[in-house]
Amino acid sequence: MKKTNELSGAELEVMQTLWNNNRPMRVQDVCDALKDSKWEYRTVATLLIRMREKGAVVCEKRENINYYTPVLDKERYTKSQTKSFVQKLYNGSVKDLAVSLFRSEEMSREDIEEIRKMFKL
Repeated sequence: MKKTNELSGAELEVMQTLWNNNRPMRVQDVCDALKDSKWEYRTVATLLIRMREKGAVVCEKRENINYYTPVLDKERYTKSQTKSFVQKLYNGSVKDLAVSLFRSEEMSREDIEEIRKMFKL
């Protein structure tokens, strides 16, 4: 079994659906939960197979139907990806990331005020 820490954007969307539903899901269940996307059943099935090969989900067959459950821990994955992101884009400098966020127009005054309160700045 191939193990990897990286999920593609599409795989991550499927994984978030599994994490949010917190139960084993059939391919059709995932498709229904992703109703706003234009993915077909076969695409979702292929993504789940790839995710199983990566060790991100397990598949259990019940009455000839596959049910998928996440194995990848959401919090651990998020931390790992955040660390990788900061390393790749900011040479590991969290300070540079914070400066970039503060200077971007993506942060509202409310966001900044909330952060100040969180860190008692």
